[in-house]
Amino acid sequence: MTSQIYIALAIVVLAVIALLMVFVRRSGKEKRFTPLAGLAFGFILAGLFFGEKRLIGYGLLGVGVLLAVIDIVKQSKSK
Repeated sequence: MTSQIYIALAIVVLAVIALLMVFVRRSGKEKRFTPLAGLAFGFILAGLFFGEKRLIGYGLLGVGVLLAVIDIVKQSKSK
């Protein structure tokens, strides 16, 4: 029961962050997600949804974080 509350809270926080990013983007210069960052975000969300099965949940979260780090490194090298 408590893990479901944590998962729901994490999903709400991620949704709020996504909404804030949309509103900030409209007011400032446009900076879109790269496809790799979107994929990482999707894996992290999937890891939260499958949090009940720890092996699958942690695996998906790990893949999402790894993809996010790869995207950050690629973005820093391109600048």
